[in-house]
Amino acid sequence: MEALVSAAHTRHIAPMIEAPTGVALAIAPLVTRVLAPNPSPFTYTGTQTYLVGTAALAVIDPGPDDPEHLEALLAAIAGRPVTAILCTHTHRDHSPAAALLKAATGALIVGCAPLSLEDAGPRADAAFDTTYVPDRVLADGESVTGPDWTLTAIATPGHTSNHLVFALPEAGALFTGDHVMGWSTTVVAPPDGDMAAYMASLDKLMAREDRVYYPAHGEPIENPRRFVRGLMGHRKQREGQILRLLRDDIGAIPAMVERMYVGLDPRLTGAAGRSVLAHLLDLRNRGIVEEAGGAWKLAA
Repeated sequence: MEALVSAAHTRHIAPMIEAPTGVALAIAPLVTRVLAPNPSPFTYTGTQTYLVGTAALAVIDPGPDDPEHLEALLAAIAGRPVTAILCTHTHRDHSPAAALLKAATGALIVGCAPLSLEDAGPRADAAFDTTYVPDRVLADGESVTGPDWTLTAIATPGHTSNHLVFALPEAGALFTGDHVMGWSTTVVAPPDGDMAAYMASLDKLMAREDRVYYPAHGEPIENPRRFVRGLMGHRKQREGQILRLLRDDIGAIPAMVERMYVGLDPRLTGAAGRSVLAHLLDLRNRGIVEEAGGAWKLAA
């Protein structure tokens, strides 16, 4: 996991909203938030499920397979019809409750494509959900609608190759899943995480004019363009650190992590190494660095 978002970023995050687990909080006229009971060093206060609409609902990122969270979602739905259950991606803190909610409401599961990878490396987020079976996969630009809402999928690969975010034009809002979070920079962990794709996806969001972001972890993000610009600057800063270390003949990832992540929680050391690897793979693909004998160096 990357370090917490810097102070330069946090001033563009909305003030902290009290977030009791399992309580439905109306945070905008069309948006209600329910926090899952899965806080951790990787999920912050937990995964946030969003209910969109008034008379008929969409549910975004239904969350982990947790009976308490499902009960809280059904209480928040309060018998109203659910038009669609949308998933931004298939990590286990986001999509497993989709099947449970479908069984309870009859709603279709739509959104990201299925993706499940075996990954024995030190993870900085949840593993993949092997149970996810969508009824409909949304392509970039496709929408689902309700009486007072439209949700349009925008492909944002990088955190995972199947990641989508969802635009709600009626509120000028974007539900950003894990692509842009309100408390920390996003995990980009190979083999599926891809730094070049992540940066391109941030560029894609920069071209938009959304008023507010609702992330799966952390508070709403106001002035999102400036926030995204800060995230891109943070990654460029990390890339610059790596290149300076390589110029000093420090080419082993553990040694890079030790110098780049001073004071890092030891539980996150392996995950930080994967972030460094994501940068190195991107630099290699651009012809800037190369790997030799298990170490990295500047390309000749």
